[in-house]
Amino acid sequence: MNEPVVVGVERDASGRHVARELRPGAFLAPRPLLPEPDRTRIALVGTRAGLLAGDDLGLRISVGPGARLELVEPAGLVAYDHRGGRSRWRARVEVAEGGELLWCGQPFVVSDGADVLREMDVALAAGARMLWRDTLVLGRSGERGGSVRVVTRVTYDDEELLVEDLDLTDTAVRALPGLLGPNRVVGSVTALGARPAGPAHPCRAELAGPGAQIRLLDTAAPAVEAELTAVWEAWSRP
Repeated sequence: MNEPVVVGVERDASGRHVARELRPGAFLAPRPLLPEPDRTRIALVGTRAGLLAGDDLGLRISVGPGARLELVEPAGLVAYDHRGGRSRWRARVEVAEGGELLWCGQPFVVSDGADVLREMDVALAAGARMLWRDTLVLGRSGERGGSVRVVTRVTYDDEELLVEDLDLTDTAVRALPGLLGPNRVVGSVTALGARPAGPAHPCRAELAGPGAQIRLLDTAAPAVEAELTAVWEAWSRP
């Protein structure tokens, strides 16, 4: 198993946001950015080429009580042809009471021949919040895209808030009407721990607890990315 990226932030006795742990992993390195008065900003900078067969990219993110962390991805990630193998991307997130995580992810591209398992496991304490942007692109230009399964589990105050198993491993099945059809881009912005205000959106879904999600499908990324940016900017306002 490859070493995971570790990011831990907290607020000290004076109320300042501090990064108590920044540890690079096999694929990404956390790099501090210019701080904001109300948050710590950390960039996840790639140190190796995208995912190949046998790769296991792990992330461990923790936000202390009352702290606010913004994760920035300067570039997307590509899973290349695995030639019969498989790779894994997995993240474990813990946000303490009153803490907040803003994670604006860049596109994750699944090339022809790739076979990827993506797992997101989030534990939010009561009063914690997370805003997460995620875009999945099936194939590079001219490709149909490989296999991917996306498993997401979020708990809030030890109660399940969002549990999803998005199985896109069978390229023929996912192209059926009523599933993805001709679309190969799946993008979403998900608010966890609070229901964001704002005008109604035709693709907005309210979660069982405090939270909401807007998910978009399209045949190309630019239109999805533009609309997700507008949603992100509206939902990330204090």
